[in-house]
Amino acid sequence: MTSLTYDIKEKLKHLNVFEKIIVVNIGVFFIGWLIQVFVNIPRTHTLAWLELPKDFFEFLIKPWSIITYGFAHYGLLHLAFNMIVLYFISRSMVNLFPPKQSLTIYFMGILSGALLFLLIYNIVPQSLLVNVGPLVGASAGVNALLIFLCAYMPYREAQFFAITIKLWHIGLAIVIIDFIGLFGINQGGKVAHFGGSILGYLYATQLLKGNDIGKGFERFMDGFTNLFKTKSPLKTVHRNKKKPFAGHNKEQFNEFNNQKKIDLILDKISKSGYDSLTKEEKAFLFKAGKD
Repeated sequence: MTSLTYDIKEKLKHLNVFEKIIVVNIGVFFIGWLIQVFVNIPRTHTLAWLELPKDFFEFLIKPWSIITYGFAHYGLLHLAFNMIVLYFISRSMVNLFPPKQSLTIYFMGILSGALLFLLIYNIVPQSLLVNVGPLVGASAGVNALLIFLCAYMPYREAQFFAITIKLWHIGLAIVIIDFIGLFGINQGGKVAHFGGSILGYLYATQLLKGNDIGKGFERFMDGFTNLFKTKSPLKTVHRNKKKPFAGHNKEQFNEFNNQKKIDLILDKISKSGYDSLTKEEKAFLFKAGKD
């Protein structure tokens, strides 16, 4: 194994979940480009099996597209913008929230964008709509994460060049821009953006009330991935020598305490902003996001 190959494999091992999604998106884009170059298929058709069609009956033929469209980009600028925003927003997400929960918000945003797109283009009279093609791009998932953060901690401040603005200002700007875009040529994309934004807002406001609306989706995905896990026919049973703490072993007890501490810190952020945290609390959140 060459040194370069080894370095690449090591870097891939240490990527967080969203960085891996970014790698997959870039890989899919270049596969489409190679198909265009070597098979001479038009660029707008190289990833046709991933696109989400606007016609409901076409969608029934390829139901997987309700997720796979989020990995397909035809334009380099479209890909670059989505992946750059996803990279920066994901750094905050994985430091503040469990990776599985962050991933749930992202994919539920992809699903919500797809469902709203299908709903609008199959119910609203076509005379009121701009004629658009199939849906592609990760924007609905990216919007879900952005609006989630803006709604969960609206008064946290962010630096935009030399200007300091609150997150709710960013969220409002995103919604206004997408609304204006509904009257442009990318109407279908903006509809999907709204689907992601609505999901992100609902997820954040419910989570602040103590309701995690993504738990059902998490269980479904866990069950789906378990179908592909190989089970060993033999199982070695060892006596648990660790003393229980309130009916749980030490690791479970520590995990419970850490989660409660994270919840208290996130509640403090939602009420007073990120800057109200002590150095110890910031360090604890950073370490929790890395685990």
